[in-house]
Amino acid sequence: NGNAGEGIRLAAAATPVFLAMSLLPECQRWSERAILALDESTRGGAEEMHLQTCFGISSMHMHGQSDAARDALDRSLGIAEASGNVVNRVAVLGMMTTFHSRSGDFKTALHYAQLSHAAAGTSSEPAAAAIAHSILGRSLHFVGDLAGAHAELEAALQQWRSQRNTDYLGLDWKNWACLCISWTLWHKGYPEQATDRIREAVTDARRRNNPTSLAIALSWAPLIFLWTGDLRRAEEHADWLISHAESHSLGPYLAIGRSCKGVLAIRRGDTRGGVETLEGGLTRLHAARFEVLSTEFKLSLVQGLAALGRFDEALTLVDETMRLVEVHGDLFYMPEALRVKGSVLLRIPQPRADEAETCFAQSMEWSRNRGARAWELRATTDLAALLKAQGRDKDARALLQPVLDQFTEGRDTADVKAGERLLATLA
Repeated sequence: NGNAGEGIRLAAAATPVFLAMSLLPECQRWSERAILALDESTRGGAEEMHLQTCFGISSMHMHGQSDAARDALDRSLGIAEASGNVVNRVAVLGMMTTFHSRSGDFKTALHYAQLSHAAAGTSSEPAAAAIAHSILGRSLHFVGDLAGAHAELEAALQQWRSQRNTDYLGLDWKNWACLCISWTLWHKGYPEQATDRIREAVTDARRRNNPTSLAIALSWAPLIFLWTGDLRRAEEHADWLISHAESHSLGPYLAIGRSCKGVLAIRRGDTRGGVETLEGGLTRLHAARFEVLSTEFKLSLVQGLAALGRFDEALTLVDETMRLVEVHGDLFYMPEALRVKGSVLLRIPQPRADEAETCFAQSMEWSRNRGARAWELRATTDLAALLKAQGRDKDARALLQPVLDQFTEGRDTADVKAGERLLATLA
């Protein structure tokens, strides 16, 4: 009714509630309307900060990483820094970290995570420290610093235990830390602890009745189950993610769910259907600039292409994927990329065994340097199988036995069982 100032104040009060309730279309619509109504008298304050943050976050969850979402978060960060509110500054820096990691720029994401950690150090606010530890732990995991990531994530969970409220900017930061630590535990060689954590995180997200947090939890869960070889649970969680994302206008998460179904199809022998599904999922993720899991899905696609005999495409894709891993910084995937390339080199019509052996050895070295026992086991098993095929059983056993001995749990997971089956055949 012409009272723009009152309307802006009402929208600034309502949009964080919409965000907390995962009413994302309402959040985006009202924050955008209020932002367009701002004038010199209403810009630069807490109300604009909330509006810009809510617009950026809701847009990210619904549509992906757009320039408009990034600009809104940039503007919100500028206001938060000028205001002196450390918790707001740390949380918005956290969302900038999320924006860039989802865009596939893990180096820039780590930079914002480090800024968040430094900002939290200037305050005695426990919530600021907890958020900052969560953010930095997640970023360190992606760049391959598993030990640093684990330490930060455990520190975050310790901080969150004393906090009654773990929700900021519409997300449950404690739950997010629990999700990431599940991945870190798997890579460090603790698959049973990893699956326990992921189940706990999904159950907690469901109990809290926050659709966005549940979508995030469900987007991480299928991969843990795929890695451990529990295809039934992987499919259950992928189907749940697809249904949930369709119900709540969460476009990028829908693409993740469908891509997981493509990986499952390849693993179950429907290679052609799985490749088509993965190609479609990656196309949708690229369109939304939601690249955080692109490397994971590309490596599965490489294996599918090789299984179909499309070796030139597979080698081209794996080489390009490895190049982008180095450029963008999700280095924790490099050991698996090297292993996958080695496996393709052994499947081509004229196998290049020497090059494959080099890839497996490099994968093992990368894994050892980062404490990624899970990746190390896969590469070691593949290299031991190659040595056995060359009649070098003694060398294969000497290589594989010590790596298997490192695993104190997860004897029924796919990779451990594959290693033990091979070991049993070695003279």
